[in-house]
Amino acid sequence: MRIMNKKTVARAAALALLTGPTLAFAHTGHYDGGGLVQGVMHPLGGLDHLLAMVAVGLWAAYAGGRALWALPAAFVGMMLAGAMLGFAGIALPFMEPLILASVMVLGLLVAFNVRMPLVPGMALIALFGVFHGQAHALEMSAGAGALAYAAGFASVTALLHAGGIALGQWLLAGRGARFIGFGMASAGLFMAVA
Repeated sequence: MRIMNKKTVARAAALALLTGPTLAFAHTGHYDGGGLVQGVMHPLGGLDHLLAMVAVGLWAAYAGGRALWALPAAFVGMMLAGAMLGFAGIALPFMEPLILASVMVLGLLVAFNVRMPLVPGMALIALFGVFHGQAHALEMSAGAGALAYAAGFASVTALLHAGGIALGQWLLAGRGARFIGFGMASAGLFMAVA
């Protein structure tokens, strides 16, 4: 059985990301099955959240060292903080534009293999995490348990980060990673203007 090379996989991944118009936004409705199932499905239901979360993992993989766990932890932690604000009825301004900006910025950080000191990198990731968390909270349907809902989207986010880390370590910041990063940034731009 022939295994595809990294370049082919990277192109296929970027093509899939760019041709998923039905997944363009995470706000696709609510899912039956209670708070946990809704929480699990929300990040998977929209390309904006999905791309940003995988990009965090990719960028963390390229940064290596402590960033490997610190960047995803900053995102998940502040995503939960943003969700708490949303659950409390506190709406942050510019939520949707900043979510789309996160896709573009993170895609470009991956594409150009940008190296940043850990603390500023964590601050950037944390900022984006707050707005993603706010969006998750505002999409929770009435009657869903907030704790189960938050556990669902936080767990899936961590898994998406882990998937990005695994992909990043496999690609080793080569040309395939660049292609994926540009694909992510392009998808973010497309969603912003569509």
